[in-house]
Amino acid sequence: MTNQTPSDPSVSYAAAGVDIEAGDRAVELLKDHAKRASRPEVKGGIGGFAGLFALGKYREPLLAAGSDGVGTKLAVAQAMDKHDTIGIDLVAMCVDDLVVCGAEPLFLQDYIATGKVVPEKIAGIVGGIAEGCVQAGCALLGGETAEHPGVMDPDDYDVSATAVGVVEADELLGPDRVREGDTIIAMASSGLHSNGYSLARHVLLEKAGLPLDGHIEEFDRTLGEELLEPTRIYARDCLELASECEVRTFCHVTGGGLAGNMERIIPEGLVAEMRRATWTPGQIFRTIKTVGQVPDAEMEKTFNMGVGMVAVVAPEDRDRALAILTARHVDAWVLGEVRAAGEGETTRATLVGEHPQY
Repeated sequence: MTNQTPSDPSVSYAAAGVDIEAGDRAVELLKDHAKRASRPEVKGGIGGFAGLFALGKYREPLLAAGSDGVGTKLAVAQAMDKHDTIGIDLVAMCVDDLVVCGAEPLFLQDYIATGKVVPEKIAGIVGGIAEGCVQAGCALLGGETAEHPGVMDPDDYDVSATAVGVVEADELLGPDRVREGDTIIAMASSGLHSNGYSLARHVLLEKAGLPLDGHIEEFDRTLGEELLEPTRIYARDCLELASECEVRTFCHVTGGGLAGNMERIIPEGLVAEMRRATWTPGQIFRTIKTVGQVPDAEMEKTFNMGVGMVAVVAPEDRDRALAILTARHVDAWVLGEVRAAGEGETTRATLVGEHPQY
């Protein structure tokens, strides 16, 4: 018989930094959030090894999938100790990429990595994700929360998600539908959304030394509250527009700015010409530009500048499209038109003129 040594209580998963009980408590706290963000097609519940979703009847369905995160906006949420809206940003970054091709978001799965699981914090993050799913009309089908002691600091976390949608093959939107003379319609952003935060933080927090909890008169709230304004989710607005108008394609304005993203949806031989004179960027953009003395070109390739989503529609549907968006409380306007490219012109998207009062 072999000699047995007394067990060492310091040798355990908990002693190594992973609290299984805390993870279980977090799961219990987030169940109600998941139930709120559901659809009839969801089969089963939280806790299984896989999320199940009944696809339903389609003629020729194409599945669309997209993954994303929210970047360094997380640093602001962590510094403010406010975690209940960052999930809305996460959903927005995923589902609004799907609707560019006309796909309806069906479900989303999230991934949260943290140095230490604090159940209430995790539940707050998931609560924001659930709210984003409700706004987008998709289900929160499941996810994963991983504790990474020794890899991440206890208060740190990162989030990512994958969204899946569906579109009929003959209703797929894209550059091949865009025609000369099409109308370009802008939809206003709610602020910075989830891009450009490394530059915004460098200018406002590091260079200018502004405190996140300091009240800014121009914003009528604290700087932190302004920076944490949730990303607008356009999914339902875009799907409604596509069902009522001849939409050629959409453009989700994220990293790379307005012109940089429009380049991705305009076919060779055409140019999206957009007029700066049609809108004035919001105060947050003016503040970053002024405080940081950021060149206009740098601003435009980093931030959305007040335009979060773009629709390219048939010219005869221009007024109808604007009326639909207005009825859905989306601030929208004619941004420009699609024209033929000039001889030797290779740029597919261009901004002309100047912003008023900017």
